[in-house]
Amino acid sequence: MKIAICQINPTVGAIVQNQQLIKSFYSKSLDKEADLVVFPELAISGYPPQDLLLRQKFLEKCNDALMDFIQGCTVPVVIGSTLYEDNELFNCSFLGQNGKIVGCYKKILLPTYDVFDEDRYFKKGTLPKVLSIFINGKRVNLGLQICEDLWDTNYGINITKELKKKNADIIINISASPFGEDRLIERSQLIKEKINDISIPFVYCNLVGSQDELIFDGQSLIFNSKGDLISQGKPFSEDLLIADISKNRTVEMKVHPREKMTYDALVLGVKDYFKKTGHSNAVIGLSGGIDSSLTACIAVEALGAKNVHGIAMPSRFSSQHSLDDAEELAKNLKIDFRKIPINSVVKSYESLLIEDLDNENIGLAEENIQSRIRGSILMALSNKHNWLVLSTGNKTELAMGYCTLYGDMNGGLSVISDLSKSDVYNLSKWINSRDEHLIPENSIRKPPSAELRPDQVDPFDYDLISPMVSSLIDNEQSPSQLIENGSDKNIVMNISKRIRINEFKRRQAAPGLRVTSKAFGMGRRVPIINEFDELENE
Repeated sequence: MKIAICQINPTVGAIVQNQQLIKSFYSKSLDKEADLVVFPELAISGYPPQDLLLRQKFLEKCNDALMDFIQGCTVPVVIGSTLYEDNELFNCSFLGQNGKIVGCYKKILLPTYDVFDEDRYFKKGTLPKVLSIFINGKRVNLGLQICEDLWDTNYGINITKELKKKNADIIINISASPFGEDRLIERSQLIKEKINDISIPFVYCNLVGSQDELIFDGQSLIFNSKGDLISQGKPFSEDLLIADISKNRTVEMKVHPREKMTYDALVLGVKDYFKKTGHSNAVIGLSGGIDSSLTACIAVEALGAKNVHGIAMPSRFSSQHSLDDAEELAKNLKIDFRKIPINSVVKSYESLLIEDLDNENIGLAEENIQSRIRGSILMALSNKHNWLVLSTGNKTELAMGYCTLYGDMNGGLSVISDLSKSDVYNLSKWINSRDEHLIPENSIRKPPSAELRPDQVDPFDYDLISPMVSSLIDNEQSPSQLIENGSDKNIVMNISKRIRINEFKRRQAAPGLRVTSKAFGMGRRVPIINEFDELENE
């Protein structure tokens, strides 16, 4: 039996466009003589549709598109869409053949952790479902699953075993599983564990593309009944997999280096965000530092050099080497580069606020005026030319609140906000190992500085702070655990407090691309007004 996995990149809410994409892949599958065609979870609507699911007209349009597609199907197809039935909404896997819906499976396990809140919208199904079709004159029992059904360890029900009991000949899991480090390994190990128990083939069809903060990596998988991989989808790209599960052909799983996967994920995130929001050009404030340099590299890869504009905005505190580094980066990337000095504007602010500012003792207020002037310039260029501003702050800085509201935090998309400072350096070095000296070496070697006052450098030892922030945020360790593991109590208390009191800034930040297990944004729900401090309350 030849199975086609259609690893597609739909757009949330673009129902007609998604339907056309689905029909195109279905047609290509038939050209490849597929016996069964499989599409991802909620392929009709795109994932996650969130509160669009509360709109009756949206659900009707999804149903109309599904029925129109199924009516044109001859070869069996499995596809994800919504089902509104008896005043309840379900996340479903539909099986269609010969112009009719053979049946559907209502998703049982609805994730409610991290970025997922499916039980806000969907009612869970109650019964595992096996549906039968005839392929080449032979009856085939399809055991249907949807995404989280694979991660059933903590739910008290083993969906896969239940499908085996119902005489499934093959498991079809349609999924919308976001990218994360080692996520491919996690999925494949789970599937192999299932096959060890049931000894039947397993098909895993995953979504690809970016939606707001989420990035879906694709990398669909087909395993035979022995647990051998027989086909793997491309990462971060639409793909059409054709595999005959009755043959013994096996392949080695392709696992790419961490830096490459992170870089490719961010490139797709930027590319899709621009395409799906109707933008084509990006503007970036180039400081000559490592964060803006990395952001510019990702933007050029995603959008093309001609569509990226770098703006240097020196003040009287800007060093010549920073300007030189910014200009060298722009030259290496072949992007539009402009210098807009801000000294005269800063002086105007200082004159206007002469009674309140102290130019002899520069503090936070005086520093932030410079940052906010730069943010205003970038937004003015954005408004004038329809360029989308890319924010360049990293995760460590966002955690510590080392960023300026309405200044360097301005932007329509925050590209590296889920990369720690350590990740920023590692990824920049990887880029330079791939494209020699694309990022000026001085940008990597020099101490990071906002250059908002004389001889300023960032007030953190990032080699020490960055891993601690990652432990607290990504690994969700408590401050007490860090101290028990040998970290300095005063430093941990300072970091923990900074993370807590700067939640208000992160709420106002641009949406950031998620590449770790715990990103700031939709998956981390911490109150702004939050007086709980674990260490102070011991």
